[in-house]
Amino acid sequence: MKNEYPQDIEVIPHTVIPMPDGCKLAARIWRPVTAVDQPIPVILEYLPYRKNDLTSQRDATMQPHLAAHGYAVVRLDLRGAGDSEGLMLDEYTQQELQDGYDAIAWLAEQPWCDGNVGMIGISWGGFNGLQIAAMQPPALKTIITLCSTDDRYADDIHYMGGCMLTEQLGWASIMFARNTLPPDPANVGESWREMWRERLRGSGLWLKNWLAHQRRDDFWKHGSICEDYSKVDIPVYAVSGWADGYCRTVFRLVENLPGPVKGLVGPWAHRYPHIGEPGPDMDFLSEELRWWDHWLKGEATGIMEEPQLRLYMQDSVEPAGWYESRPGRWVAEPSWPSPNITRTPFHLGADGALSPEKPTAQGKLEHHSPLWVGMGSGKWCGYATPGDAPIDQRREDAGSLCFDTAPLTEPLEMAGDANVVLRVSVDRPVAMLAARICDVAPDGASTRVSFGVFNLTHRDSHETPEVLEPGKVYEITIPMKHVAQNFPVGHRLRLGLSTSYFPMIWTAPEKVTMTLHTDGSYLDLPLRTPSDQDDTLA
Repeated sequence: MKNEYPQDIEVIPHTVIPMPDGCKLAARIWRPVTAVDQPIPVILEYLPYRKNDLTSQRDATMQPHLAAHGYAVVRLDLRGAGDSEGLMLDEYTQQELQDGYDAIAWLAEQPWCDGNVGMIGISWGGFNGLQIAAMQPPALKTIITLCSTDDRYADDIHYMGGCMLTEQLGWASIMFARNTLPPDPANVGESWREMWRERLRGSGLWLKNWLAHQRRDDFWKHGSICEDYSKVDIPVYAVSGWADGYCRTVFRLVENLPGPVKGLVGPWAHRYPHIGEPGPDMDFLSEELRWWDHWLKGEATGIMEEPQLRLYMQDSVEPAGWYESRPGRWVAEPSWPSPNITRTPFHLGADGALSPEKPTAQGKLEHHSPLWVGMGSGKWCGYATPGDAPIDQRREDAGSLCFDTAPLTEPLEMAGDANVVLRVSVDRPVAMLAARICDVAPDGASTRVSFGVFNLTHRDSHETPEVLEPGKVYEITIPMKHVAQNFPVGHRLRLGLSTSYFPMIWTAPEKVTMTLHTDGSYLDLPLRTPSDQDDTLA
């Protein structure tokens, strides 16, 4: 096919990659027409989302670009998905990962491959890219992972802070519907009926597995590369967005991976940055090409000479259920943790004050939240859809225990993860708490900036929860979602605490009243000082 790209490419709509056990996985390939005589690197995207339909439009915006710049791009359906044989029985099974490992070995041996393979993927494909990298296939030289996680228990769609995310209910239904779709008879022939029957009989509802494992056990440790970061020893580019559910992963990967690593967090939801919403989007096709050219072709693109971590510093906005674009600017961090960040405690006062100075007013505050606190929370993971973002938080604030700073006399920037440290007692053996940081405008409008939730029975461990002793005072730390946010002069920071956050979070089994001891309770903020490197970013 001809296009505006530097060379002509060919598309192989359907081919199969054989597995050692005889199972055939379905693939689509884009590559330069010269690849048969001039072997090139391969870039693999490995998904359950059916190459023929569910991802075909998105693939058309990306894969021809890479192929025309000298890569063979392979879009591979998982075992049991699309036109691939077999069954999918859950997320990120050992069979799935072994198939990916074997597919990489097969690709590296093809005459049109020069032996170098990279992986890219968003969401599922970002997850299994990290997981397969930890298996260290010899031909896999680098990965780009977007909107993914290194921790399947603490930072995925199933549980957050030991609390059950209700979003997994819908996710299980979506995957059940996809898993039971038939293959295309044009590609698999007469076997399509039996393949379909096998899926209908054997796929099952994965939600049963997820609800059966409400603690951090081996079920979730499998596929969580945070169990041993050292196993991922190849270069990694980690990408996410503030409106996505997985932005925290980027920071942990930059901090913990042993090899070369870069991070990028924009304003986007769960989408590739070149089609990112909220905007502004970015020319990610050129960005990823620079990465591949450096690590798969050895070309001097300069990408590793730039700041290790780029963040989009969001400006203050009025609350809304969705934004087409977010005002702000790009900032640069040389590393993570960054020397530009100073952890600063803001203390809670019995009078509702939130201040870097220790308050004179200390005491105990009792609170029970109505179940409607959380109705304005939006979705845990945004998909660039109206209604995904949290709306005006004033109603949520009315049902919460709130602490406000004085109006700011100079701008304040934060970047990273805030934590809330609380001395608290409750009147029930099982309880959860939610914490929200809001940007409060002079007119009272309250925009949620970050949030966190925590199951108090997990205060010592996600593996071995222990019930609470009613009336006993515990020190609890609630980790909050990472963010980069600018608070302007005249605005206030608000910390809101609640005993429920439904419907995002499944509620505690009984009505809970908490007693907050303000002495020793504080909000730990990652305050940021502007860097000279910021001026180098567009």
